Amino acid sequence: MKRRNFLKSASAVSAPFLLGGIPIGIAKPLGLSSFLNGNSDRKLVLIQLNGGNDGLNTVMQLSNYDVLANLRSNILIPENQLLNITDEHALHPSMTGIHDMYDQGMVQIVQNVAYPNQNRSHFRSTDIWTTASSSDEFLDTGWLGRYMTGSFPGYPNDFPNEDCPDPLAITIGNFVSETCQGETTNFSIAVGNLDEIRNLDDPTDNNLPDNCYGHEMEFLIESIRKSNAYATRLTEAADAGANLSTKYIDGDGFSDQLMTTARLISGGLQTQVYIVSIGGFDTHATQVEAESPELGTHASLLERVSNAVCAFFDDLKLQGLDDNVLCMTFSEFGRQIRSNGSLGTDHGTAAPVMIFGNCLAGGVMGDNIEIPPDIDPQTGVPMQFDFRDVYGTILDRWFSASEDDVKNILYEDYERLNIFSEDCFSSTSNTPALDRDFQLWPNPARDVINIKITADDLKILGYQVFNNIGAVVAKDERILSSISLNTSNFAPGQYFVRMRTNNGYALKQFIKI
Repeated sequence: MKRRNFLKSASAVSAPFLLGGIPIGIAKPLGLSSFLNGNSDRKLVLIQLNGGNDGLNTVMQLSNYDVLANLRSNILIPENQLLNITDEHALHPSMTGIHDMYDQGMVQIVQNVAYPNQNRSHFRSTDIWTTASSSDEFLDTGWLGRYMTGSFPGYPNDFPNEDCPDPLAITIGNFVSETCQGETTNFSIAVGNLDEIRNLDDPTDNNLPDNCYGHEMEFLIESIRKSNAYATRLTEAADAGANLSTKYIDGDGFSDQLMTTARLISGGLQTQVYIVSIGGFDTHATQVEAESPELGTHASLLERVSNAVCAFFDDLKLQGLDDNVLCMTFSEFGRQIRSNGSLGTDHGTAAPVMIFGNCLAGGVMGDNIEIPPDIDPQTGVPMQFDFRDVYGTILDRWFSASEDDVKNILYEDYERLNIFSEDCFSSTSNTPALDRDFQLWPNPARDVINIKITADDLKILGYQVFNNIGAVVAKDERILSSISLNTSNFAPGQYFVRMRTNNGYALKQFIKI
């Protein structure tokens, strides 16, 4: 097998094939601007919530509580047990750690995050979130992998080196993350137990024949040497690092992942991207306990995430490292608004993304959605923010990527979001327009709906209309002062209009009869 084909087949399944989970390949530079490479001490920690998190029971929209009491009465958490964070929002009662961080200004919640034409398959939707593709686009590279390809020409052949001796990205676990998949290699290495890292026997390349066998052996020998070099740096960082927080939960696998991450950061490792994950969020059944909806599978998962994130930042703060670390959660989709008959929820559309750190604007971004009491059974939370705008804002602001690079890597319509604090960046971010800035009539509608701007200085820069399962059924990319939309060909049901404006995004809902 050709070396390139061998590497492609190895990286395609994201399986580490050397000690320490270090896949080796050949990357082609894309000519993008510098990204990591020791130019910044900033770290990004991605937290993947596998299975599809129920956002409505994670960040409760209090203005919808009464209607949700009818639509998901068997799983709704009693209002007096929720952890209020604003007049209109509350957290699940198991999220005490994140609630404390919110009060300290360390949490930014972005509501209603998804992508147009939502795919409710776990595999396909996860692929979309990790590659940052459109729903009808199939990419072989991850969103961070594409960026790293342009930032590290010569990887892995010329790495590690004196200027960049550390792994470029680390996935805590047994498999490397698809977010870091490049054209022919994954830029992430898989790291498990730090205390069990050991080098392979140092090979020799003496007297190798000048044929296919010899060339392949030469390549494998060089790969082992690179693996050993990275393993040595990991061991050095682990030995030099420490965990000072007493808030970690002993024996919890997810907590252990963030503890490992903190230890490596503490030990001086210059790696700037870490990926951790926790599964179990596919809560079709027994999401809650029948008589105690504040307890159950979902509550346990959110408690584990909350406790681990709180302990992680406590650990970093005790070591003076917290200012340079940003964390972000993501999940392949949210759940449907209506619960099912099995004390659970089925695959839906949008959900909140939670971001943690000291450099955030803080608060809750996005509208509380309009939920009619007779909502269609399979309706999911409508999308207000494209997940690629969240990714792009992190690349743009946190890692100082150019806007052109962000658009090239993600998508041309990238819009910076107001995620970060003015104290950290001079920002021209968009503050989202609110649905109250627009008037929609008639509702319900038979043939035509009209939307009029009610706020000064707003312009509609285009809109999309989604049905109840997140499919785009109409769109217009023109600059408009109002909207008049013919709905005569729409099937009866709920629809959502997502408007892009000069001041962010807004949602309006209507019913077609």
